[in-house]
Amino acid sequence: MLAIGKQLTTEQRLQKAVVDIMGNAKYVALAGVLMIGDRTVRDDIPTACTNGRDEMYGRAFVETLTDAELRFLVLHECYHKLYRHLTTWKHLYERDADLANRACDYVINCKITDDNPDGFAVMPKQGLLDAKYRGWDSAAVFDDLQRNKSQGDNPQSSDDTTGSNNTANGFDDHDWEGAQQLSDDEQRELARDIDEAIRQGALIAGRVGSGGDRDLEKLLQPQVDWREVLRDFITSTCTGSDYSTWRRPNRRYVSSGHYLPSGITEQVGELVIAIDTSGSIGSHELTGFLSEVKGICDTVRPERVRLLYWDTTVCADETYDMHELDKLPTSTKPAGGGGTIVECVPNYITEHNITAQAAIVLTDGYLGNSWGTWSMPLLWCILNNERAKPDCGKAVHIKGREL
Repeated sequence: MLAIGKQLTTEQRLQKAVVDIMGNAKYVALAGVLMIGDRTVRDDIPTACTNGRDEMYGRAFVETLTDAELRFLVLHECYHKLYRHLTTWKHLYERDADLANRACDYVINCKITDDNPDGFAVMPKQGLLDAKYRGWDSAAVFDDLQRNKSQGDNPQSSDDTTGSNNTANGFDDHDWEGAQQLSDDEQRELARDIDEAIRQGALIAGRVGSGGDRDLEKLLQPQVDWREVLRDFITSTCTGSDYSTWRRPNRRYVSSGHYLPSGITEQVGELVIAIDTSGSIGSHELTGFLSEVKGICDTVRPERVRLLYWDTTVCADETYDMHELDKLPTSTKPAGGGGTIVECVPNYITEHNITAQAAIVLTDGYLGNSWGTWSMPLLWCILNNERAKPDCGKAVHIKGREL
């Protein structure tokens, strides 16, 4: 029970903030997410922290906040959980922990500020806010912050960032290591709980006529299984003509009234797999992708797989014959870490007279709208960037947590 007629304790203030948020029509859809994990007040936490499931609040910090600022803080931690920041963007954390923390915070703070012109939730003065990041995802913000860092610049405040501290580190910590310490069963349970909370939240929001939450609607959209797309692409692309069969008529000629055999090959030629190593692809995603590719290669049996690691140039060229594919995920040595210029890959293919049957490019898609000119069938596997729209080849989008 909350105390009445006397000053509330820190724990009671935190509880009241949660109750206030759940009672606000604009946040009714977040009720399920707010109920996930434990929420505690601790003396050894400087500000606030989450591991993607549990929330921890520093007593001394909370006592400096107004009620509106405390509501903002609770919402901030809730959105870290809702967006699965500590698993989706782990590869950014491994690349630059400070920039990864700031990138996630900019995204959340823009949303909460935009949603609260009435002052229900007010960002604490330590918060990071820049209007130019409105509508961006964390990877795009990360890349922008990194460019600023490499140029020796601080992020520039936009017209509605008055009062924010654009060069600070934000008002909370992110327990990336704690998120990874959750067992596999705990991580699967957390993913199920969040998915169920999103579905229930969208349903409840619709029932009360709040108009729903576009972010929840986006999270609920059916996702294409990228592995199936990848398998279909390789299977269809690598159909050869070593011998013919009448069991499967050649569809190219059926419409003209000719019934001809289709070509089948026992073994396809060379596949090029070009992997963006400019820094955005983490070791977890890379290992998962290579393992999946190995499984696909077991099915289509290519004569050779050529791995090209690239950033602004092709930094490594590795080839694996069919009998060597088992060791591919463990023996490969990724190289790179610079900028991102994908044109280097098709140029390299041309310069070295590589005649592969198809190319697969793994990238985050932040290529400056320049996709290169390719001379072979092409599939883009784009990680965590739905805005990327290649102007050549076929594209499939991958969520980081799917690897």
